[in-house]
Amino acid sequence: MLTTPTIEGLHALKLPAMAAGLAEQQASVHYNSLSFEERLGLLVDKELTERESRRLERYLKAAKLRTNAVIEDIDFRRRRGIEKAEILGLAECAFVRNHHNIAVVGPTGVGKTFLACALANAAVRHGHTALYLRASRMLDELAIARLDGRFARLTARLGANRRAV
Repeated sequence: MLTTPTIEGLHALKLPAMAAGLAEQQASVHYNSLSFEERLGLLVDKELTERESRRLERYLKAAKLRTNAVIEDIDFRRRRGIEKAEILGLAECAFVRNHHNIAVVGPTGVGKTFLACALANAAVRHGHTALYLRASRMLDELAIARLDGRFARLTARLGANRRAV
Protein backbone atom coordinates (compact mmCIF):
# COMPACT_ATOMS: atom_id res chain seq x y z
CA MET A 1 0.00 0.00 0.00
CA LEU A 2 1.16 3.59 -0.66
CA THR A 3 0.84 4.70 2.93
CA THR A 4 4.11 6.64 3.25
CA PRO A 5 3.57 8.90 0.19
CA THR A 6 -0.01 9.50 1.30
CA ILE A 7 1.08 10.47 4.80
CA GLU A 8 3.77 12.75 3.37
CA GLY A 9 1.13 14.30 1.10
CA LEU A 10 -1.15 14.94 4.06
CA HIS A 11 1.72 16.67 5.86
CA ALA A 12 2.45 18.72 2.72
CA LEU A 13 -1.21 19.77 2.67
CA LYS A 14 -0.87 20.81 6.33
CA LEU A 15 -3.14 18.04 7.58
CA PRO A 16 -0.95 16.55 10.35
CA ALA A 17 -3.81 15.11 12.40
CA MET A 18 -5.16 13.27 9.36
CA ALA A 19 -1.66 11.94 8.68
CA ALA A 20 -1.36 10.70 12.27
CA GLY A 21 -4.86 9.22 12.07
CA LEU A 22 -4.06 7.38 8.84
CA ALA A 23 -0.90 5.93 10.36
CA GLU A 24 -2.95 4.87 13.39
CA GLN A 25 -5.57 3.25 11.14
CA GLN A 26 -2.92 1.37 9.17
CA ALA A 27 -1.31 0.06 12.36
CA SER A 28 -4.54 -1.25 13.89
CA VAL A 29 -6.74 -4.09 12.66
CA HIS A 30 -9.78 -2.54 14.37
CA TYR A 31 -10.34 -0.22 11.41
CA ASN A 32 -10.39 -2.98 8.75
CA SER A 33 -14.12 -3.59 9.15
CA LEU A 34 -15.00 0.06 8.50
CA SER A 35 -15.98 1.33 5.07
CA PHE A 36 -13.90 3.89 3.20
CA GLU A 37 -16.37 6.66 4.04
CA GLU A 38 -16.31 5.78 7.74
CA ARG A 39 -12.52 5.77 7.86
CA LEU A 40 -12.33 9.03 5.93
CA GLY A 41 -14.92 10.53 8.26
CA LEU A 42 -12.81 9.55 11.27
CA LEU A 43 -9.76 11.18 9.69
CA VAL A 44 -11.65 14.40 8.93
CA ASP A 45 -13.09 14.47 12.47
CA LYS A 46 -9.61 13.99 13.92
CA GLU A 47 -8.23 16.90 11.86
CA LEU A 48 -11.13 19.19 12.75
CA THR A 49 -10.87 18.36 16.45
CA GLU A 50 -7.11 18.94 16.45
CA ARG A 51 -7.47 22.28 14.65
CA GLU A 52 -10.15 23.45 17.07
CA SER A 53 -7.97 22.42 19.99
CA ARG A 54 -4.98 24.33 18.60
CA ARG A 55 -7.15 27.40 17.89
CA LEU A 56 -8.51 27.35 21.42
CA GLU A 57 -5.01 27.00 22.87
CA ARG A 58 -3.71 29.84 20.68
CA TYR A 59 -6.60 32.20 21.53
CA LEU A 60 -6.33 31.47 25.25
CA LYS A 61 -2.60 32.19 25.17
CA ALA A 62 -3.16 35.45 23.26
CA ALA A 63 -5.85 36.50 25.77
CA LYS A 64 -3.17 36.74 28.50
CA LEU A 65 -5.55 35.57 31.20
CA ARG A 66 -4.20 35.81 34.74
CA THR A 67 -6.13 32.76 35.87
CA ASN A 68 -7.79 29.85 34.11
CA ALA A 69 -11.25 30.82 35.32
CA VAL A 70 -14.51 29.50 33.88
CA ILE A 71 -18.06 30.71 34.38
CA GLU A 72 -19.08 27.39 35.95
CA ASP A 73 -16.66 28.02 38.86
CA ILE A 74 -18.22 31.35 39.92
CA ASP A 75 -19.78 31.13 43.38
CA PHE A 76 -23.05 33.05 43.13
CA ARG A 77 -23.99 32.29 46.76
CA ARG A 78 -21.65 34.97 48.11
CA ARG A 79 -23.09 38.47 48.29
CA ARG A 80 -20.96 40.48 45.88
CA GLY A 81 -23.58 42.43 43.99
CA ILE A 82 -23.50 40.29 40.84
CA GLU A 83 -26.58 38.68 39.40
CA LYS A 84 -26.29 35.11 38.16
CA ALA A 85 -28.63 35.72 35.21
CA GLU A 86 -26.64 38.76 34.12
CA ILE A 87 -23.29 36.93 34.26
CA LEU A 88 -24.70 33.91 32.44
CA GLY A 89 -26.10 36.29 29.81
CA LEU A 90 -22.67 37.89 29.37
CA ALA A 91 -21.16 34.41 29.05
CA GLU A 92 -23.30 33.88 25.93
CA CYS A 93 -21.12 36.59 24.34
CA ALA A 94 -23.80 38.81 22.80
CA PHE A 95 -21.58 41.72 23.85
CA VAL A 96 -18.92 40.46 21.43
CA ARG A 97 -21.34 40.22 18.53
CA ASN A 98 -22.49 43.77 19.36
CA HIS A 99 -18.86 44.99 19.36
CA HIS A 100 -18.79 45.93 23.05
CA ASN A 101 -16.09 45.53 25.68
CA ILE A 102 -16.52 44.82 29.37
CA ALA A 103 -15.05 46.77 32.28
CA VAL A 104 -15.27 45.00 35.63
CA VAL A 105 -15.02 47.39 38.59
CA GLY A 106 -15.36 46.96 42.34
CA PRO A 107 -13.49 46.93 45.63
CA THR A 108 -10.42 44.81 46.30
CA GLY A 109 -10.98 41.10 46.77
CA VAL A 110 -14.44 40.67 45.27
CA GLY A 111 -13.25 38.60 42.30
CA LYS A 112 -12.96 41.12 39.47
CA THR A 113 -9.96 39.36 37.92
CA PHE A 114 -11.62 35.95 38.19
CA LEU A 115 -14.85 37.23 36.63
CA ALA A 116 -13.03 39.05 33.81
CA CYS A 117 -10.93 35.98 33.02
CA ALA A 118 -14.01 33.73 33.11
CA LEU A 119 -15.83 36.00 30.64
CA ALA A 120 -12.78 36.17 28.37
CA ASN A 121 -12.51 32.38 28.54
CA ALA A 122 -16.19 32.09 27.57
CA ALA A 123 -15.64 34.43 24.61
CA VAL A 124 -12.69 32.34 23.41
CA ARG A 125 -14.70 29.13 23.74
CA HIS A 126 -17.42 30.77 21.60
CA GLY A 127 -14.82 31.30 18.86
CA HIS A 128 -13.87 34.93 19.58
CA THR A 129 -10.55 36.45 20.49
CA ALA A 130 -10.19 38.22 23.81
CA LEU A 131 -7.61 40.17 25.78
CA TYR A 132 -7.39 40.60 29.54
CA LEU A 133 -5.98 44.00 30.48
CA ARG A 134 -5.90 45.88 33.75
CA ALA A 135 -7.16 49.43 33.17
CA SER A 136 -3.94 50.97 34.51
CA ARG A 137 -1.81 48.94 32.10
CA MET A 138 -4.04 49.76 29.13
CA LEU A 139 -3.92 53.48 29.93
CA ASP A 140 -0.12 53.35 30.34
CA GLU A 141 0.27 51.56 27.00
CA LEU A 142 -2.03 54.06 25.27
CA ALA A 143 -0.13 57.03 26.74
CA ILE A 144 3.24 55.63 25.65
CA ALA A 145 1.87 54.78 22.21
CA ARG A 146 0.57 58.33 21.81
CA LEU A 147 4.04 59.70 22.59
CA ASP A 148 5.98 57.42 20.27
CA GLY A 149 3.54 57.55 17.35
CA ARG A 150 2.02 54.07 17.69
CA PHE A 151 -1.35 55.21 19.02
CA ALA A 152 -3.36 54.57 15.85
CA ARG A 153 -1.74 51.17 15.38
CA LEU A 154 -2.29 50.17 19.02
CA THR A 155 -5.95 51.23 19.08
CA ALA A 156 -6.51 49.38 15.81
CA ARG A 157 -4.88 46.26 17.27
CA LEU A 158 -6.93 46.50 20.46
CA GLY A 159 -10.13 47.00 18.47
CA ALA A 160 -9.46 44.49 15.70
CA ASN A 161 -11.78 41.56 16.42
CA ARG A 162 -10.60 41.37 20.04
CA ARG A 163 -12.76 42.03 23.03
CA ALA A 164 -10.98 43.64 25.94
CA VAL A 165 -12.15 42.43 29.32
